Amino acid sequence: MRTIRIGAGAGYAGDRIEPAVELMKNGRLDYIIFECLAERTIALAQQEKLKDTEKGFNPLLEYRMDKILPLCAKNHIKVITNMGAANPVSAAKAIKAMAQERGIRGLKIAAVTGDDVYSNIGQYLELTVMETGKKLKEIQTSIISANAYIGMEGIVRALKENADIVITGRVSDPSLTVGPLMHEFGWEPADYERLGKATAAGHLLECGAQVTGGYFADPGYKEVEGLWNVGFPIAEINENGDITLSKLPEAGGVVSTATVKEQIVYEIHDPAMYLTPDVIADFSQIEVDETSPDHVLVTGATGTRKSGFYKTSVGYQDGYIVEAEISYGGSGCFHRAKLAEVIIRKRIEHSNIQMKDFTIDFIGVSSLYGESISKSLNPNNLPSEVRLRIAARTTEQKDALAIGQEVEALYTNGPAGGGGVRVNIEDIVSIASILIPESDIHIDVLCEEV
Repeated sequence: MRTIRIGAGAGYAGDRIEPAVELMKNGRLDYIIFECLAERTIALAQQEKLKDTEKGFNPLLEYRMDKILPLCAKNHIKVITNMGAANPVSAAKAIKAMAQERGIRGLKIAAVTGDDVYSNIGQYLELTVMETGKKLKEIQTSIISANAYIGMEGIVRALKENADIVITGRVSDPSLTVGPLMHEFGWEPADYERLGKATAAGHLLECGAQVTGGYFADPGYKEVEGLWNVGFPIAEINENGDITLSKLPEAGGVVSTATVKEQIVYEIHDPAMYLTPDVIADFSQIEVDETSPDHVLVTGATGTRKSGFYKTSVGYQDGYIVEAEISYGGSGCFHRAKLAEVIIRKRIEHSNIQMKDFTIDFIGVSSLYGESISKSLNPNNLPSEVRLRIAARTTEQKDALAIGQEVEALYTNGPAGGGGVRVNIEDIVSIASILIPESDIHIDVLCEEV
């Protein structure tokens, strides 16, 4: 039975490139996928595109392509990625320019568009935001982007046009894998059982080292060897949709029934109804069996007809976050940090600084669990150093700036011995999710050749 070997090249926007390079050198791959786009990531990319119309793709695109373009050409490995973010067309042009500079010829680079629905956002203002239950129109003036989670259609079309590199915008994570499997095996769009299996394969690959032990590791409870050199997974999928997961023998990490099971239930909500733009996948009857060390067979996934709606991430400006920190050390440092807390609280109240959210943490003492757990674990042994962290969310930038200034003023106006002040203020880009009809999306594929 024919099989296709697909490797994971990245599990998030800033992931390491070395495991992907090793897979492309030694993994005997047909395809490699780079999943590099989260909900907020694309909204931030849209901001970059507004500043420069040639930008808006993943900032590590050129770094990654510098490493993998020669391997793509030499080993005939096709690359599927959503690193195009807000600007897949410019990303494709950038890759073409890089290939030309390196004397690489014979590659076709395809950009998949259609996910960006910002220009049509006005027709969706009466829709309900999934996170809040409110109408989208309530944040109308703050909206900066809108991108639908499209499916495998554009990827399949690009591969039919013999693309070697397919770069997309906001495509559903599993669809990066569903697309090449649909193309290679000639499955029909209504073959929901196999689409469900392909979605399971994509879901297992999409987070990179999570399935090879990275996020699984917990010393003393779940041991993983060689995590410093963790490898990314390989999925070998046959024509009936059965999946065998593995990694390179020399790579660190582990592929086991436990790592696979953890990834299967990651971020899917209802295992029997995992809604994607390609299919409603059903993982409830999946069976996981270790066939040999670091080789796990996954069977039993299925699916039903897709919903006909695309989840759409609407990015909007949502105020500011300020973080400010100061350290105290030596005898009585915790008490001095506590006094600093009192000063900051009173100064904020006195200056009438407006905030939506506010917290103060004592890093090393109570920043994770609060005072009750920290005291029960360590009631009398006070620390020899503590870092006070103040964080707030504001509507206006001036209020964020004022909080930072109050913390900095502790240098001379607060308790003795404070030092190492750090103040950071960032715009908040939040996400509102809506469902729009699939019929509103128009996919296009643009090709560049070198």
